[in-house]
Amino acid sequence: MITTITNVRPHRRVWDEGQVTAFTVIWLAAALLLGGLVLDAGLAVSTKVNARAVANAAARAGARELDVFALRTNGTVRLDPVKARTAATSWIARAGLPGTVNVDGNTVTVSVTTSRRTQLLHLAGIGSIPVHATATADAITPPG
Repeated sequence: MITTITNVRPHRRVWDEGQVTAFTVIWLAAALLLGGLVLDAGLAVSTKVNARAVANAAARAGARELDVFALRTNGTVRLDPVKARTAATSWIARAGLPGTVNVDGNTVTVSVTTSRRTQLLHLAGIGSIPVHATATADAITPPG
């Protein structure tokens, strides 16, 4: 007995090469930018903390440079502006950061400006994030 199957379709091979939809591309780009924002903002905050620490230390180093003659002669507490500027400037230079020092009376103000190169945000055209920190220190009467 011979039976014929007449309702069988020939086997067609279906190629599934995959497709990338606009939705997938947009979400992938958004995820990369969000990751870049998190990573690069965190690195920028770290750089800001470092710049702030350098500015604080430089201002304190400058504020320690008292006019010893005035202090010993009549007890007047005042900064030696040249020594204060030199001490603060050399502290900034040792840290390897650019900055400015201003000595006004008994106050030393240090500003440090730098930038942080981005890791992922450069894909969006943002090459670096500027970072600025300022610190102030006042001269005080030395103990004892």
